[in-house]
Amino acid sequence: MASSQQLPHRAPSGSSRAEPVLITEAEPSQSEQHAARKKRYVITMAIRGVSLVMAAVFYQTVWLMLIFAVLGTVLPWIAVVMANDRPPKKRQDVNRYVAPRPDRILESGPQSRVIDM
Repeated sequence: MASSQQLPHRAPSGSSRAEPVLITEAEPSQSEQHAARKKRYVITMAIRGVSLVMAAVFYQTVWLMLIFAVLGTVLPWIAVVMANDRPPKKRQDVNRYVAPRPDRILESGPQSRVIDM
C-alpha cells in the first residue's frame, strides 16, 4: 500500500541516537536563547571577577594592574550588551526572477503557430 507518510527509519541494532535529527531551519526556542545568553553573561562576569582579583594581586606592577583594572571595568558593559543581543538572523535567499539561459529559450520558427481568440 502506497502512502504519503514515511515509516520511521530504525537505527541498526547496537547503535542508537541520543539526539533527534534536526529537520527544520527554525530558530532555537526563546528559552534556549535565554539560557545561552545567561551562560554568556555568567562567563563574562566570572572573567571580570578574576581580572579584578588579578589587578589586586599585581598592584605593584602598575601596567599589569591597569590592564586588569580596565578589563574589570569594561567587562560589565560588554556582558550586558551580549546578554541583551539576540542570535543573528539566518540569511534568506530572495526568490527573484532569473532570465532563462539562451540555450533554454524556445525558438519561434516557421512551425510555430500563434492562436488569437
